[in-house]
Amino acid sequence: MRIGMPLNYAGGFTETVAELGDYERAGLDIVFVPEAYSFDAVSQLGYLAARTERLELASGILPIYSRTPTLTAMTAAGLDYVSGGRFTLGIGASGPQVIEGFHGVPYDAPLGRTREVVEICRAVWRRERVEYQGRYYTLPLPPERGTGLGKPLKLINRPVRERIPIIIAAIGPKNVALAAEIAEGWEPIFYHPEKAKDVWGASLAEGLAKRDPRLGQLDVVVAAPVAVGEDTAGLVDLMRPMLALYIGGMGARGRNFYNDLARRYGYEQEAKLIQDLYLDGKKKEAEAAVPADLLRAMSLIGPESYVRERIAALREAGVTTLNITPIAPDHQGRVALIEQVKEWAAG
Repeated sequence: MRIGMPLNYAGGFTETVAELGDYERAGLDIVFVPEAYSFDAVSQLGYLAARTERLELASGILPIYSRTPTLTAMTAAGLDYVSGGRFTLGIGASGPQVIEGFHGVPYDAPLGRTREVVEICRAVWRRERVEYQGRYYTLPLPPERGTGLGKPLKLINRPVRERIPIIIAAIGPKNVALAAEIAEGWEPIFYHPEKAKDVWGASLAEGLAKRDPRLGQLDVVVAAPVAVGEDTAGLVDLMRPMLALYIGGMGARGRNFYNDLARRYGYEQEAKLIQDLYLDGKKKEAEAAVPADLLRAMSLIGPESYVRERIAALREAGVTTLNITPIAPDHQGRVALIEQVKEWAAG
């Protein structure tokens, strides 16, 4: 099992980067840089490429709507080049609040667009002259939609790799099936190992049945906070604000993917209550309504025996990359946590 770590876009980025050498020596394999309506991930990934030598780097995630498919491909090829072949392209649809609210782009056809983005990216990396006739993207642009001067072009540079790994973030049934079919990796959110098979098993099986064997085994990337000790139980509550935000506030009633996921996990009444409270401005009450057993299932927080058991449960559920947030009072404590998780994840 690979050990990864997300880098916080809200602050502390340069401080964390300064510590990455110790984290790498402790067993860290890959770092993920998110992009929401924050600083862009690409500039930070370029900074990481210059400050590291062996760590794998990944976008976690770039929204598919905010860049053209060819720009996404160029960006990935450029990051793979400056990192010496260490980059993984993480992409996802994000949600209408961000895409329409921040980027001013219609949030339409996430499934079809994702498939076409992946196909175009791989054609660019193979240095083919890009001629693509899709439902959502047409390259070159036909005369009736532009000047008529567009020509099929290929990437000038030779990429380090013609197949840069792609991870697709997805939680909806059809999106998960698509990720299992066409991507090297799949990144769910709020992963509950005991309920994952019931929620996503059929979708994964559908996608894997159509999967090109050349893609290899599907990399399943799951995030979890980590703290080890007898007095860590209260740290689980640190997750409440984020879950309340996503389940309650990341979307409208009837159009919130994370609320839908909580309902599919079996928390129908709790999901409704969290959303009602959050949208009514009662954020603290919404946080208190997040089910404690969901928090525990999603975290690696507790005594050593408990954390070991949870890592084994994640491995049994098919997780291959564990993306951890080590919770400790100082740098050495975080290093020690990475070492411990690396050892236990190795089985």
